[in-house]
Amino acid sequence: MAVIIDEKTKVLVQGMTGNQGQFHTRQMLDYGSRIVAGASPGRGGQTVHGVPVYDTVQEAKEKHGANASILFVPAPFAKDAAFEAMDAGIQTVVVIAEHVPLHDALDIQAFAKERGATVVGPNTFGLISPGKCKIGIMPNQIYKPGPIGIVARSGTLSYQIADNLSQNGLGQTTVVGMGGDRVVGLSFIDVLQMMEQDEETEAVVLVGEIGGTAEEEAAEYIKGMTKPVVAYLAGRHAPKGKRMGHAGAIIERGRGSYESKVKALNAANVAVAELPWEIADLVKNVMK
Repeated sequence: MAVIIDEKTKVLVQGMTGNQGQFHTRQMLDYGSRIVAGASPGRGGQTVHGVPVYDTVQEAKEKHGANASILFVPAPFAKDAAFEAMDAGIQTVVVIAEHVPLHDALDIQAFAKERGATVVGPNTFGLISPGKCKIGIMPNQIYKPGPIGIVARSGTLSYQIADNLSQNGLGQTTVVGMGGDRVVGLSFIDVLQMMEQDEETEAVVLVGEIGGTAEEEAAEYIKGMTKPVVAYLAGRHAPKGKRMGHAGAIIERGRGSYESKVKALNAANVAVAELPWEIADLVKNVMK
C-alpha cells in the first residue's frame, strides 16, 4: 500500500506548458506516473509530451477523471490555481511554489478543509510512492519500493536520506514533503497517522529542522504509535538569534530550538541521528 497517492492516481499538471511544467511532466511520465492532462489558460488544444492540455481544470477532470493536481504556477497565482483545482473536485493538490503570500496560504488551507481536499505544500518537493506514482520535483532514481515511510520539511535532506536508505536495502512506501513555509497543508501528525495505519509501512523517518513547534507536537503523537520512528533534524549548528532557511524556521520562547526538539523526540523514544547517513543504521536497529 501507500499513503495519499498510488498507481491508480490520475495526475493533472497545472501550468504544464511553462518551462518547469514541461520539464517535470517529462520526469513524472518517465517515472511511470499517470499524467492524464494539463491545464493552462489560453493553451487548450496543445499537447506536452503527448499529454493533452485544456484551458480549465474542470474540462480536464471531466474528460480524464484526474483526482490529483500539481501546480507549476508562480506564487502570486498559486491561490487561484489551487482554488480552481479544488472547486473542480480534485482531492490532492500539490503546491510547489515558494513565497506564496501568507494570507493566500491560509485561504488555500481553509478552502481545502471546506472541500475535504488534501493540500501538500506550499514550498514542497511533492510526494512519491516508489514504483507507483511521483507527483513532484524529486530525482527519479534514488527511491526504491520498501517498508519505510518518510515525512520531511526539507527537500534536499530527504533526498539524501532516501538515497542512503535505498543503498542500504531499505526502500520506501511513501515519501511526503510537507513544505517549508509557515502555513502548509499537512502536519507531521497528519502524515504519521496515515503511516501508522498503512499496512506496508513498518517504520517512519521524520526529517525536521529548527524553528516552529511541529516536531515537538509530533513527538506527543509518536508516544501513542505502534510503529518505530527515527529522526534527523537540520540546524544543529545554526547561529543563535539568526534567522535561517525556511519561512517556518522561527524559534519562539525556547520552543523550536534544536535542543528542544531533540529532548521532545527522545522523550517519545525516537532516536535522533546527528548526521543524515546515520539514519539507515538507526532504522535497522528499530526494525530488529
